Amino acid sequence: MSNLRPHLLIIDALNLIRRLHAVQAQQALTPAQALLATRANLINTCKKLLASSEPTHVIAVFDGEVHSWRKEIYPAYKEGRTPMPAELRDGLADLQDAFWESGVDALLSQTDEADDLIATLASGIAQHGARATIISTDKGFCQLICPQIQIRDHFNKRWLDAAFVQQQYGVTPDQLVDFWALTGIGGSNIKGVPGIGPKTATALLLQHGNLAALLNACQQEEAGKPLLKLRQHQAEALLAQRLVRLQRDIPLGFNLREIRYPPQADE
Repeated sequence: MSNLRPHLLIIDALNLIRRLHAVQAQQALTPAQALLATRANLINTCKKLLASSEPTHVIAVFDGEVHSWRKEIYPAYKEGRTPMPAELRDGLADLQDAFWESGVDALLSQTDEADDLIATLASGIAQHGARATIISTDKGFCQLICPQIQIRDHFNKRWLDAAFVQQQYGVTPDQLVDFWALTGIGGSNIKGVPGIGPKTATALLLQHGNLAALLNACQQEEAGKPLLKLRQHQAEALLAQRLVRLQRDIPLGFNLREIRYPPQADE
């Protein structure tokens, strides 16, 4: 294994589990049966992901009961989201065991959101020239895309890559944070700039490059209507930018040796 270029497979655990459980919940099953079926499907899915990705290291990252820093600075963060079904929440410990049975270690933090932990893991390994594959349907991870980091939407069987970002948003991955700073993200209840929708945001970023340049341009006398809106709502745009940007520098408290795949006995 020491001769292999490291490839870290990162599973967005609750993103995967909730979608697997939603499929079972649509069947004529009792809650207990749906949970058992979810567990079986989770193990089967892990086997498929491990076989197709051929990772040297793997980890499943869970959200804990976190009151995140985003909620501290913006209390409306993620308000209105559909809560996790009670029977699924009660069965999470057993589903976490299912990862372990598959040879996948689990990371659960009581202080940080899973998205920030995943960003930190992927960015850390990329900085050392190694590869990371994130398994998630969450398009927020697209801001991390680079030659070393790729995102796989397992359910739609597609890569969320630079071509996907270009097709979906009309910008590059490194412009996504500023795109969402302008438009907001409805699913997280993050407001952007009122009156600036996706088409206008794309046009502004294609012309000016980033939010900093836009904020500079909106102070000019000849600023057009969209830029005047940005001038009026500069604080909202900067707040949205901060909320949307994933943290990449969280202390993790473990090293790659501990999440090797297949798991190895201590040497």
